[in-house]
Amino acid sequence: MATDAPITTPADIFRLGSMYAMSKVVLTAVELDLFTALQDADATAEEVCERLGLHPRATRQWLDTLVVTGLLRRENGRYGNSEAATRFLVRGAPAYVGGFLSRSGEMLYPAWGRLTDTLRTGLPQANDGDFRELVDNPAFLDRFLTMMDSLSGHLGPELAKSYDWTAHDSVADIGGARGNLVSHLVRAHVHLKGMVFDLPQMEPRFDAHLAELGLSGRASFVPGDFFNDPLPQADVLIMGHVLHDWSEEERRMLVGKAYQALAPGGVLLVYDRMIEDEPTDADNLVVSLHMILTTTDGAEYTQGECLAWLREAGFRQTSVQPLGPTDSLVIATK
Repeated sequence: MATDAPITTPADIFRLGSMYAMSKVVLTAVELDLFTALQDADATAEEVCERLGLHPRATRQWLDTLVVTGLLRRENGRYGNSEAATRFLVRGAPAYVGGFLSRSGEMLYPAWGRLTDTLRTGLPQANDGDFRELVDNPAFLDRFLTMMDSLSGHLGPELAKSYDWTAHDSVADIGGARGNLVSHLVRAHVHLKGMVFDLPQMEPRFDAHLAELGLSGRASFVPGDFFNDPLPQADVLIMGHVLHDWSEEERRMLVGKAYQALAPGGVLLVYDRMIEDEPTDADNLVVSLHMILTTTDGAEYTQGECLAWLREAGFRQTSVQPLGPTDSLVIATK
């Protein structure tokens, strides 16, 4: 989200205040699975109405708005997917990110309509409840895992190539869901033994996912609750998009547990969409507000705060580097 464009006219302000409309145009396209519907054949607006059960009054303008965004193309009155939509928004595509957008439409978009309430009370406006109980609901678990795969699907390859894995034999992803991140690591580095540590309800989904990827036996599942159980031992522990869910006290506790689980020379990798001390880009600040709107104590944090927690836990060698276009990767060695 660019913030360097000058605001000089009322039109600039109106445009800024109407960005919610463009968000809903895209979120609705994902909700209706428009891009999957267009994958096999382009369609006229009338054919889109027929395929998706839509009324013609708003459909053509909605499709044309998606053309302007670059997600659709229009040729001779027929609409089709752009290259980006084909790669990222067709259900079942390897790089599909629609799981996160579906969750955004269900949970985040309504919550943002109540931002004023959060500013006045500090309370979240969308919260599914106790996660440990929700994972017993198969429908919730399917949505959650699809969302997590959307995030790890593009960060996994980045982590596989941006960190030097040659000196390590094992890696454990703490809170690693069904192993999508680990799958990228063990596929790229055949010498690595992968592990996922997460709640036991995830294990059948982990087994099925790795089997589908042809990686059965390349990684193992360790059931547990990182608040109540010791963390597994591995050369490298990963906490990716984990710390931002919790309070500062809980973050310190989790970093301390990682330190205790690692042998001397072991490494903790932490990545999140960390915010800057001096704001220059709104993207990660908006993500932090996402967390505030949907969790009891979560929010993004600065690199400096993370480094302070690591030093407090006992880590002495630390560094920070980008992970993809939006995340920061903090590397801490015991």
